[in-house]
Amino acid sequence: MSPSANSNSTSQTVAVLAGGVGAARFLRGLLRVRRQADVTAVVNVGDDFVLHGLSISPDLDTVTYTLAEQVNAETGWGRRGETWHVRTELGRLGGQDWFALGDLDVALHLFRTQRRNEGASLSQITRELAGRFGLELTLLPVSDDPIRTRITPAAPAEAAEIDFQEYFVARRHGIAIRSVRFAGIEAARPAPGVAEALTSADAVVLAPSNPFVSIGPVVDVPGIREILARRRERVVAVSPIVGGQSVKGPAADMMHYLGHEPSVVGIARLYASCAATLVIDHADAELAPAVARAGMSPVVTDTIMADVDRAATLATATLHAVDADIRDTDTTRPAANSTGTGT
Repeated sequence: MSPSANSNSTSQTVAVLAGGVGAARFLRGLLRVRRQADVTAVVNVGDDFVLHGLSISPDLDTVTYTLAEQVNAETGWGRRGETWHVRTELGRLGGQDWFALGDLDVALHLFRTQRRNEGASLSQITRELAGRFGLELTLLPVSDDPIRTRITPAAPAEAAEIDFQEYFVARRHGIAIRSVRFAGIEAARPAPGVAEALTSADAVVLAPSNPFVSIGPVVDVPGIREILARRRERVVAVSPIVGGQSVKGPAADMMHYLGHEPSVVGIARLYASCAATLVIDHADAELAPAVARAGMSPVVTDTIMADVDRAATLATATLHAVDADIRDTDTTRPAANSTGTGT
């Protein structure tokens, strides 16, 4: 099916705070039930880094590849039909090949680096790339200013901060951590269009992404958290934690290491100040009253996006939650349309 939404779409505008594979899959489902022109994705750039002199934006690329139906379905990242001649030869020569850059990936990073060297902003380049991949939604980096996620390992012998990609890829997020910091975020400004999208959207969604290293570098850009707090009743989050475990990635481990309960209740405590509603999985239905006590109205539905149809169903339930009367007394109300993708 085309990345464009189906004929059941409405004109409700949606802004999604996004980072990583979970967010990309949620957005893919969302575009089944909303027109691309009505969707804005505000994407994390804390993962961005430079390798081999190339400007790499992993989360922006994953979202782009996924929505353009070009993503590697087995990994959830990288390009479909990728080849690896550059990486193989680089390794043979003794170069750094720990970060998997396929040949098609390298071409995109060369283009981004070329445009950066020509003076284009990250948001300009992202717009150009989205158009060349045939996307019609508004795809925005949260900021054009550099933000870098830095991780402090818990082991005393490793007290120095490391770059996020060293933690996540080189060390396979397999170490205990002490803290997370976003270098440069105090001076960062929202990219053009970000504040306007979050202010005007009919619904704002915190995608099912890691709350610390995917959503955190978005929400903590100066001004963003304040916008969400003012619009709290129109903001809904989807929990990345199901049954106390991460659906994908290290979110649950990071919650534990950083002193938060690795559960939907812990997610609610993190998000309650800027989102009124939390979408949780059936596996956590018994925790719905505790989510409500933590300050968020829980909506129980299927949150496992095993395929695009289930992602579309989740997107529908999430948007319905914004329009529902969140002040009703049934804090464990089921999501509407929980068996279909229509609205």
